[in-house]
Amino acid sequence: MVREPAVIHDGIYDTGMHKVSIIAKLSKFDQLKSALNDLGVTGMTVTQVMGCGTQKGHVNYYRGIKVEEAALLPKMKLEVVVSKVPVEDVLETARKALYTGNIGDGKIFVYEVENVVKVRTGEQGYDALQGE
Repeated sequence: MVREPAVIHDGIYDTGMHKVSIIAKLSKFDQLKSALNDLGVTGMTVTQVMGCGTQKGHVNYYRGIKVEEAALLPKMKLEVVVSKVPVEDVLETARKALYTGNIGDGKIFVYEVENVVKVRTGEQGYDALQGE
């Protein structure tokens, strides 16, 4: 595979590397991990986090009256940096794996990555993300 050099789009230096950060329900982790592995995404970092979005945590009822608490719910944060696999494919795969149609399905954030350095070999950029 030949890697094209980085290009500039609208004044932004595009290295072709993107960090995708996915925050979702813990119960969806295995499904998401399998879907990303099937796509060819191999390296990932997963963290258990706490948070709330528009659902603002749990809704409780006290004597029939709705009481909303902004409680932090357990979530997982999965992060990948991709270069060989198109970021659009990662987004669509993650969205399909996480979708239930209910509030709390999660969020996906995409960032441009300026550089990556593999500590062991000193390789940088695209080469640092490739396997042995």
